[in-house]
Amino acid sequence: MRAIDTNVLVRILTADDPAQCAAAHVFVTPGAWVSVLALAEAMWVLSSVYGQPSAQIARAAEMLLEHESLVLQFPEAVAAAAETLRRRPSLGFSDCLMLHLAQAAGHSPLGTFDRALASEPGAVRLGG
Repeated sequence: MRAIDTNVLVRILTADDPAQCAAAHVFVTPGAWVSVLALAEAMWVLSSVYGQPSAQIARAAEMLLEHESLVLQFPEAVAAAAETLRRRPSLGFSDCLMLHLAQAAGHSPLGTFDRALASEPGAVRLGG
């Protein structure tokens, strides 16, 4: 199966460039794989560049999970990250995803200096 990068995901989600959006959809129609790295970067772009709030970021992740032609890496962790982000909009999508990937891999707790993230089950705040 082919794979796509961050820019293709952003075009699919924002449709801000008609030519690139069309090319992205043509490319993914036979099926495409999305790495968690490309997904995390795309969610960062939506937040930082496009100014989308956490609820829209969570919905974007869910739309990608539901997309008929895309296969996301670690879909259960992505779904859990979107749910956590909806519940805790002050957290970033990447932090939520990192937490759920660590839990899925059996590597808990996740050590962090981030107070907000440390308040989530499966995370612990480090001193300092």
